[in-house]
Amino acid sequence: MLDKLFVLSQYVTPQLSVSRLAGRLADNDRTPALKNRVIKWFIDRYGVNMSEAAESDPTAYPSFNAFFTRALKPGTRSVDQNPAVFVSPVDGAISQLGHVIADDRVFQAKGQSFSLTELLGGDEDRAAPFREGEFATIYLSPKDYHRIHMPLAGTLKEMVYVPGKLFSVNPVTAENVPNLFARNERVACMFDTDAGPMALVLVGAMIVGSMETTWAGVVAPKPSQITQWQYSGNEAVRFEKGDEMGRFRLGSTVVLVMPKGSVDWNTDQVAGKTVQMGEAFGKLGQATA
Repeated sequence: MLDKLFVLSQYVTPQLSVSRLAGRLADNDRTPALKNRVIKWFIDRYGVNMSEAAESDPTAYPSFNAFFTRALKPGTRSVDQNPAVFVSPVDGAISQLGHVIADDRVFQAKGQSFSLTELLGGDEDRAAPFREGEFATIYLSPKDYHRIHMPLAGTLKEMVYVPGKLFSVNPVTAENVPNLFARNERVACMFDTDAGPMALVLVGAMIVGSMETTWAGVVAPKPSQITQWQYSGNEAVRFEKGDEMGRFRLGSTVVLVMPKGSVDWNTDQVAGKTVQMGEAFGKLGQATA
């Protein structure tokens, strides 16, 4: 009953207004005493491991968002450098992973799925390379490290901002809101890699202040329309495996999509398992290794 009430409440909450207000408050650096109390409460409430942070003193952060997007100490995460290994781009918990279904559907949770084409902004040509492909969805909880890194080397070709709702993306909502990840606000980043095209999608959620990338900063175009950026020639951005590519300013989910047969997910990577950025997540297909 409580789960149903939680989900229903999100349909009537002014999601955008609440989330944007939360984002502004999280960026506030004018009330340090209040900021410090909120950060301390957050650390205690969610069990944040500050011993891993490059700055372990919570009071040293100028704002809550600076704390939330904190860097880790050098060497805290090890990136598997085997060129045939696909690594986890984030710290989090695996929501689902597997194959894109032939009719353009991606498994979300028991009884729920979402549209691959809608996830990538509604463009069938953009989605075409990933038909019947491979996907993985990873949920970042409040306690997690919230920077996003490259799971393999690649060159940025396109970024697409897709406006949408801002439902929570926790497991309860995933099980009860149809088409969730293709319904929420999101930023789809399209890369060329040695294993073929790769889509790395940052999905927004309730009270997520914003999403940002290392090349564009905070992605905040007009919230009512799909916006695209193309990168080619001198504007193309090259990333090596493990390079930071983005951040969540108040947590959410990433969805990875690869072409059919380009990657085999490791058998120990299953729904519900926690992962760390840089750990082996899959192996590139024989044709691309």
